[in-house]
Amino acid sequence: MPRFQDKIIIITAPSGAGKTSITRYLLNKHPELAFSISAATRSPRSYEKNGVDYYFLTLTDFQEKIRENAFAEWEMVYEGKYYGTLKAELQRIWDNDQLPLLDIDVKGAIHVQQQYPKTSLSIFIEPPSVEELKKRLESRGTETPESLQARVNKASYEISFKHHFNHSIVNDNLQEACEKTETIINQFVAE
Repeated sequence: MPRFQDKIIIITAPSGAGKTSITRYLLNKHPELAFSISAATRSPRSYEKNGVDYYFLTLTDFQEKIRENAFAEWEMVYEGKYYGTLKAELQRIWDNDQLPLLDIDVKGAIHVQQQYPKTSLSIFIEPPSVEELKKRLESRGTETPESLQARVNKASYEISFKHHFNHSIVNDNLQEACEKTETIINQFVAE
């Protein structure tokens, strides 16, 4: 049996809090970790590749996989936009003798924890403040005023769930947040 079978690391945060940057840091330093590629119904961005960044599925295919119970978790994150973690993706990583690292939204993270309560480690990345999060999202230049407000409102709501996770790290300094996350993961891997 693979040494990491059923063990999962979950990194979650509101959009713009830094979870993707922390995930990249961890993957670059730890070959025993493998990025769990999520499935999504949205269209790929110009720089994204199917099977690398996401498994891009049609809405019909995604809904069929829901009926087949093929997901460890799934959510309709935004109206008509589904995201999820395929059980087959987790197994692919375990079969490769690696530990899945999930970079997923808050609701999805709670669902994975519920399915793997004894073998998952969850880390919530918290922005220093909602105002700072808003500045980070604005600086991306990808949001309309309406979508920015929707993301800020959603982030405020998601922060209220931080106590549901094993650890919470405030990302007011990215390097320090990366190092704190790494320390927690090193302890989990050694167990």
